[in-house]
Amino acid sequence: MKLRYFAWLRERVGCAEEEIPLPSGVRDVAGLMDWLRSRGPHFAEALAQDGVVRAAVNLTHARPDHPVTDDDEVALFPPVTGG
Repeated sequence: MKLRYFAWLRERVGCAEEEIPLPSGVRDVAGLMDWLRSRGPHFAEALAQDGVVRAAVNLTHARPDHPVTDDDEVALFPPVTGG
């Protein structure tokens, strides 16, 4: 699985992207977020509030119940506004 971090998430977790095997027991975006929080204080702080960080799986916005697989690219980013 390829994970990509954008905007302030990139600074808080300390990297722009990484490749990891699908963690045991992770089946969806919500499970991935829970697993990421368990990786340490930087991840826990960056992902502390449910619903603040958005996810896209394979370039498509994804809800927390969206399934994830080992072959997916998951992008995590804060809400974006524009005008």
